Amino acid sequence: MTMSVRLARCLSRNESHFDTVRRPGDIREAAPSTAPAVPQDRLARTVLFEDERGYLTAVIPASHHLKLAELRRQTGRELGRAHAEGVREVFRDCDPRALPPVGTAYGTQTWIDESLLAHDDVYFESGDRDALVHMRVDDFARLMADARRGRFAHRVM
Repeated sequence: MTMSVRLARCLSRNESHFDTVRRPGDIREAAPSTAPAVPQDRLARTVLFEDERGYLTAVIPASHHLKLAELRRQTGRELGRAHAEGVREVFRDCDPRALPPVGTAYGTQTWIDESLLAHDDVYFESGDRDALVHMRVDDFARLMADARRGRFAHRVM
């Protein structure tokens, strides 16, 4: 399993405690996956936005929908979803479908929905479609110390 170089450096610099796990249900595997199922409310989903001031990374649980109007209100920015070229520009060493939540490591302001911090642990993309990073929520909060916090997502029913 691989990880984006920039994310690996960020984890090392922050002396983060983590493990990597194979993404559950990898369709490229010949045999059924033995990886544990990841609870969607503990899986961080990263979305890149942009406006005239630049890029902003928003991080929410995969079980939630982002409320763009609420994110705009809390940030004071007129954000729109970044185009594919912007995603490739910012997250150069990542698969565009596996963006790590540590936007500050990629030069973007980062906002995290507080509901993601309500559990004992969290999973997030490693920059590669093969693996997820798993860590205790306390370690994740320390890693995300530069991120702003808010409530801008709601649970999918």
